[in-house]
Amino acid sequence: MSAADEILDIVDENDTVIGQSPRGEAYAKGLRHRCVFIQARDAEGRIFVHRRTPAKLVFPSLFDMFVGGVVGAGESYDDAALREAEEELGVSGLPRPEYLFKFLYDDGAGRTWWSSVYEVRCDLPVSPQVEEVAWHDFLPEDEVLRRLREWEWVPDGLDAYERLRAYRSMG
Repeated sequence: MSAADEILDIVDENDTVIGQSPRGEAYAKGLRHRCVFIQARDAEGRIFVHRRTPAKLVFPSLFDMFVGGVVGAGESYDDAALREAEEELGVSGLPRPEYLFKFLYDDGAGRTWWSSVYEVRCDLPVSPQVEEVAWHDFLPEDEVLRRLREWEWVPDGLDAYERLRAYRSMG
């Protein structure tokens, strides 16, 4: 089954399931679905940053400071967060990611999804999928902040990162 054929729950503005659709169709028609964003940090507190491969369906070749992806039909955000973090980092036995908050991402151009943000500590050696990740490293937060102006980032991840920084400054 290709990524485009994966079945997703389609949700309304209140994050209530109103139907299902293949992922490719959900993207093509701008149907609202669910995603998870997981910030992975190593033992030194550095953030896992990666560049997406050119073959990705959405935001090819852009940088991201989260691992994550779509929530499958009938899947909980929490289960999707653990599955996606382990898949994208190429590890197993990761602790369950900690839920932080949820927001509705909307790029104003017909792409919108409910986005649950998590964090997880990854002390395991990572081995990201070569089909998904072209480059990766754990970077100190000050370097991530510096790179925000230099690299082209996925817009939904950038939005989630700004919201996460605001969330942490309130705590």
